[in-house]
Amino acid sequence: MAQTITPAETPPSASAPASAASPVALSVVMRWSVLVLLAIGVLIAFLDRTSISSAMADPPFKAHFKLSDTDRGMIGAMFFWSYGLVQVPMGWLVDRYGVKTPYTICFALWCIATAVTGLVSTLMALILMRVIVGAAEAIVMPASYRWIRNNFHEGQSGTAVGIFTMGNKFGPAIGAPVASWLIVNYDWRLMFILTGAVGLLWLVPWMLTVKNDLPRGGEAKAAARKAAASVTFASILKSPVVWGAMIVNFCYGYFTFYCMTWMPAYLVEQRGLSLERSGLYTFFSFAGIAIVAVIAGWTADRLIARGGNPVFVRKAFVIAGFIGACTVLLGAQASSLGWALFWNVFSLSFLGLATANNLALCRLTLIPKPAIGLVTGVQQVATSLAGGVAASLSGWLLHVSGNYELPMLVIFVFLLIGALACWILLRPQWAPRVNETVE
Repeated sequence: MAQTITPAETPPSASAPASAASPVALSVVMRWSVLVLLAIGVLIAFLDRTSISSAMADPPFKAHFKLSDTDRGMIGAMFFWSYGLVQVPMGWLVDRYGVKTPYTICFALWCIATAVTGLVSTLMALILMRVIVGAAEAIVMPASYRWIRNNFHEGQSGTAVGIFTMGNKFGPAIGAPVASWLIVNYDWRLMFILTGAVGLLWLVPWMLTVKNDLPRGGEAKAAARKAAASVTFASILKSPVVWGAMIVNFCYGYFTFYCMTWMPAYLVEQRGLSLERSGLYTFFSFAGIAIVAVIAGWTADRLIARGGNPVFVRKAFVIAGFIGACTVLLGAQASSLGWALFWNVFSLSFLGLATANNLALCRLTLIPKPAIGLVTGVQQVATSLAGGVAASLSGWLLHVSGNYELPMLVIFVFLLIGALACWILLRPQWAPRVNETVE
């Protein structure tokens, strides 16, 4: 049977009801409350994934596992390889079976694996725990963006995504000093056990507050799954927007994941800070990007509400964020500690101009609603690849050069590539297509 093909839907107007796409309409208070809960969930996820970075700057931890610089890069990369491998299946899962149950199971699994990391004694067991944490955390982005797209309209999406992304920025911001404090005052074992176990408390409000976002009843569920199939995987892979978004997200992720994986070690080993002080400056950097992300997302929403073109407005913020973040190279070349720390914090904070607007553009504005989970999963493959490449390549570059200037030069190059990809490829006419007639 012939299929009718239409482009991705036009972005909804700012006056459209936020809950129009939801199976059950939620009150304003409930929508924003669940959004905050999602932000806390991703904060816990990033805290658990980045706690290893502080541990890898700890001499007793390195000695216990006999780690070289290349080994540290490999450990950091293993999380991202498993994280990326199951992104697409996780996106497919939430598009067809909803957010609540898959997220609940995966959340419990990664918290338990984080806690068990404090009990392992061999390098292979350590790697296995990082693989489990990575695979389980792959649910977070597809599930969260599906929920946001179904409950917030275009005039709110920048603010909503900005609030949500505060979680993945405050995760490492809070995690670095907390993990460092626990390691210095106790040891790395207790740090992993506590960070994993405490995270499980989040499941209580999640289970009590969040409803299943799939319609009830057999026919309604079948219709929802049919809608999820209305954007084919082939059309997703043919879309220049999807490939452009993957390039942009890779370049963005390369810088942020480098900071999550290597910033504590850089501040300790090259700039001479204590582990505790390195955690403090890591906090400043990630707190900066989180705050700027919310302000930039809100500002873009206001410009769009006043008649600005959503694609143009968000692209302008993204490109500005990438260009401003190139100042990371000034930090690498700074001769004084003060200027090195300033540019270290400034460059990552400035990237916040791109954070919420890039995600709103690539995963909401330009993407058909039925395929949010799957498209997010596809894009997250690039993000995961960025994490794995940033962790392992930076470790190798550090090994061959003996300092951190070469790894930061690579960041500079990727930032320029990201800005160009956003400008050239993220265009509405190249978005994924919707099959209006599906067998």
